[in-house]
Amino acid sequence: MAKLNDNAVTIVKRYPNAAFHRFANFIKYRLIGSEIDKGLLFKVIMYIVLINVAFIYIKPILYMVTTMLKDAQNILDPTVIWVPKSLFYGHLQEASRMLNYIKSFLISVSLSSGVSVLQVFSCAVAGYAFARLEFPFKKFWVVMLLFTFIMPPQVIILPTIMLFKGFGWLDTVWPMIVPAIFGHGLKGALFVIIYRSFYSTLPKELDEAARIDGAGAIRLFFRVMFPLSKSAIVVVVLFSFVWNWNDFYLPSLFMFTAHNVPLSITLARLAGELSLAAGAGEMTVYEEAIKMAAAFLIIFPLLVVYFFAQRWFIEGVERTGLVE
Repeated sequence: MAKLNDNAVTIVKRYPNAAFHRFANFIKYRLIGSEIDKGLLFKVIMYIVLINVAFIYIKPILYMVTTMLKDAQNILDPTVIWVPKSLFYGHLQEASRMLNYIKSFLISVSLSSGVSVLQVFSCAVAGYAFARLEFPFKKFWVVMLLFTFIMPPQVIILPTIMLFKGFGWLDTVWPMIVPAIFGHGLKGALFVIIYRSFYSTLPKELDEAARIDGAGAIRLFFRVMFPLSKSAIVVVVLFSFVWNWNDFYLPSLFMFTAHNVPLSITLARLAGELSLAAGAGEMTVYEEAIKMAAAFLIIFPLLVVYFFAQRWFIEGVERTGLVE
């Protein structure tokens, strides 16, 4: 025992910095880690970045909620910025009345759901054809698909309005519904590209095995390909639903004089009414609170949808390679 102690003392005397080096290596390993993304320092920086980015997106929602819950006393009190001293729900009721919320909500749900369901099937068929089938001038039509994706909708909006006017479809939902049947509609080209990218990654052996069993292209799509594309379907459904729900441009052009309109149009009309009232000297105190309440009523269904579907949505984005 005494010999071991003597050896330890000899080692310490011979290597006086050994303990310091071991301590320094320990700290370095803990802070940096064996890899750059394993250390404590990297995690701290990553969490700081994520918290700041999350705050950028959450701050408008927090401001919206706190503003719509303020009564006149809290609105006029300069010391009340974020947390109101008392909760007032009258702005939500007034915004719901001005939006004609129940009717507009049902129209928005019907329109967004109908377009998303149609785009799921029609864009899947088009994406499958571009990815797995051979047909004349295929490369040319792929280029046209990409051109459709990058072309601004404002370029063709005037002839589109004239076309639907000739059909007598203005002030109806048909200008948004009918194009979705044929794989077009809002962001339809993007959804075709998503399906095409997904079907291109599937092994060719699936086609060969199905054709050996006597399956044609249509049966192969409905029995094999489409059931395998659940991840792409989730992405297309959610993207299509959210974008059609929030879209103001197309409904404002095709339904500008209609009485029954989706929430995006009623929100614009509400803002116009409040602006006129403010110009006449009315409701100037409550204008911002009512706008915030109306915006909250419109985005709240989307928050509920994302809350329940976020796991499938994230998995779908990863599997379809959309982030790439």
